[in-house]
Amino acid sequence: MVILGLIFKEIRHRKINFMLGSLAVTMAVALFISFFTAAKASNRETARLMLSMGFNLHIISKDTDMNEFLLTGLPDQTMPEQYLQKLAHQSEISYNHLLATLQKKINWRGLDVILTGLAPEVCPPGRKKPPMSYQIERGNLYVGYRVAKTLGLKETEVVQVEGKTLKVAKCLSESGGVDDIRIQCHLRDAQDILNLPGRISEIRAVDCLCFAPTDDPVSILRKEIGPLLPEAQVFHTKAIASARAKTRQMVRNLFAVIVPFVVIACGVWIGILAVMNVRDRQPEIGIMRALGYGSGRITLLFLGKAVIIGLLGATIGYVVGTALALNFGPDIFKITAKTMIKPESSLLACSLVLAPLFAALASFVPAMIAVTYDPAVTLREE
Repeated sequence: MVILGLIFKEIRHRKINFMLGSLAVTMAVALFISFFTAAKASNRETARLMLSMGFNLHIISKDTDMNEFLLTGLPDQTMPEQYLQKLAHQSEISYNHLLATLQKKINWRGLDVILTGLAPEVCPPGRKKPPMSYQIERGNLYVGYRVAKTLGLKETEVVQVEGKTLKVAKCLSESGGVDDIRIQCHLRDAQDILNLPGRISEIRAVDCLCFAPTDDPVSILRKEIGPLLPEAQVFHTKAIASARAKTRQMVRNLFAVIVPFVVIACGVWIGILAVMNVRDRQPEIGIMRALGYGSGRITLLFLGKAVIIGLLGATIGYVVGTALALNFGPDIFKITAKTMIKPESSLLACSLVLAPLFAALASFVPAMIAVTYDPAVTLREE
């Protein structure tokens, strides 16, 4: 109790030093809490934005003419729809977001278009994710920009496609790509239109970004998929996969660099304040040593103050950091902020343990300097 009383008296006497130390810990904790709280949203946001680049894994029939596929993007052979379920039931795999399609170029109302049937997107066990693609209900038709503009189609209009009655549910905005001349419907409707029941052209997917830098994703994916679908072949769009992986790694590296830098800077700040505190208290330390206070008790004075600074900084820093994440996060991470940015109560407990320890470690060397002073030399100078 005597030591604790002396610590609070010293805090009242040197308020500026105490407030500056608390500010350093508060800043370190607040930045860590805000970064950590927002990190989940950042990872999710990056993943969602990168997914907008499209599917990078294509599984097509082994008999497909690859030259034609690379030129047009349309497989000229089909394969059984059951292939999709075979892949979807595998848990130890390196892909997700499985989408079965049936595509063919047709002439509709005097215009060459690409008819695309989309099955509901499925995910392997334990990897449920929001869908990347349109989830089109049966009987509905999504019309590309050029098709809608050329044919003068409007939403809710009922049309005939090769004898199949469909409702124009959506006229898509301009993409500047092949989707502008595409009409999309449910897979079952496309199978009826093309008279290909139970058949699909392609299974699209996204690799899971779990590969090491030295791995060859294509070889791994072919080794996983080959035994399951011996009559299929795997085509991997490396440019999209590489861009997605590098972007996500860049975001991780950014957090990995910023947080340690801030923590180290604040640690140096606390250490400098502790050195200044030791220098200002030399006469006081000399008197205490002359009165019989041992090295351990004097060390406790400095480390005890550091612990109090850590506790106060941790509490304020948690509140400030959480408020920063909640206030500014939604403006930065517009897609995932509502579901991913939430107060992390477990971080408060961690802060209350780690921040005092951090402050004590930063003050340890100055405290050791304090206990080595010779009281006779100090008092003679005074």
